[in-house]
Amino acid sequence: MKTLLNDADSAGGPEAALSGETIRIRGGRPLRGRVEVKGAKNLVTKAMVAALLGDTPSTLRDVPDISDVKVVRSLLEVHGVRVESGAEEGTLHFDPSGAVAAHFEEIDAHAGASRIPILFCGPLLHLLGEALIPDLGGCRIGDRPINFHMDALRAFGAIVDKSYEGIRITAPDGLHGANIELPYPSVGATEQVLLTAVRAKGTTELRNAAIEPEIMDLIAVLQKMGAIISYEPNRVLLIEGVDSLRGYDHRAIFDRNEAASWACAALATDGDIFVGGARQQEMLTFLNVFRKAGGWFDVREDGIQFRRGDRLTPVVVETDVHPGFMTDWQQPLIVALTQAQGTSVVHETVYENRLGFTEALVQMGADIVVHPQGIDSPERRVPRRALEQAAVVTGPTPLHGAEVVVPDLRGGYSYVIAALAAQGESVVSNMGIIRRGYEKFFAKLDALGADFDVIG
Repeated sequence: MKTLLNDADSAGGPEAALSGETIRIRGGRPLRGRVEVKGAKNLVTKAMVAALLGDTPSTLRDVPDISDVKVVRSLLEVHGVRVESGAEEGTLHFDPSGAVAAHFEEIDAHAGASRIPILFCGPLLHLLGEALIPDLGGCRIGDRPINFHMDALRAFGAIVDKSYEGIRITAPDGLHGANIELPYPSVGATEQVLLTAVRAKGTTELRNAAIEPEIMDLIAVLQKMGAIISYEPNRVLLIEGVDSLRGYDHRAIFDRNEAASWACAALATDGDIFVGGARQQEMLTFLNVFRKAGGWFDVREDGIQFRRGDRLTPVVVETDVHPGFMTDWQQPLIVALTQAQGTSVVHETVYENRLGFTEALVQMGADIVVHPQGIDSPERRVPRRALEQAAVVTGPTPLHGAEVVVPDLRGGYSYVIAALAAQGESVVSNMGIIRRGYEKFFAKLDALGADFDVIG
């Protein structure tokens, strides 16, 4: 019997208050049923920030009820933006007409562990002439330096001053177009450039830009607002600055990370899950790997059905920036690969610490060996990076229950799925982190037939 607390599916409150939540899972039961995915966390939070750029109110639809959204909402409100929920579930309205500066202490108090304040810089510089950034948090999955962001802002003419409180950024002479080449196609740095360049004087050329679907959807938002942005070959974005932007009305792209997570849950638990709202086009790379690993899927007009085929087979995966295999997809996939017949290899090339979560899977009975310096192979297609690691997964190995602590968003989801696939009882603590990116998580588990209790 499941015991759900009254607020078990509310993402409200600071993330720190949520992080202590613990659940007890009784595994060995396939997940079967339907779940719905809303807008992508990696687009919604950035589109919310973009509302600061408009001279008129904006409306964003399909907004998930997750803690990251609540953090950005509170940051907008502390800067004087009026945010209201619409009549349609998942709709938010933003009125930036009363925008004001905020203090370090206020921003820090509302940001919590989020790194989103850094993306406020460009819009706030245009609107107020100043932006403040406290110490930044985020999932502890590796080095996520902000130098790409700071270098880009300096290229636009911003002055960056560091103090014990954080970083103060000003633009006494305004912001101007720039020629910028990123050393790596960073999603965050690309978003920073877009949100800053659209109202800078002149034209900005960004080379080696990220081109993830969420980036393209952010460009669509900005174009609706009146921005002029061209996508040219070889990861080049050309942004012609305009004097003013209006508000937008936009329905967010679906969350392909959540969709892939539920697909891997079906694979790991030998379940059958229909993911409503998932689309094939944005998941082509994932679907290829899913099929090679022994998964079966059926693309329908309103979503995609996922289940295990006759048997799971080992695969070799290399994470990469889009259109490659996303780093966010490898963690739940590794859980499923522990049940494949043979040896799989996952090359993680994006974040250097993203395989640390496998230690708990080994504790649960998995046979996983992490190679801290990665593995060379003549079949490799993704260029090697100095920070990369590799995980060698040998299966099938029965998983058994254990007590584990959620380390980060995707790793934590993977622990839950491993516990659901395992025999016996598991206790998973620090569950609040999962609420950063998964809406109504406990309710969805319940709908899929998971056997669990919320115990604290």
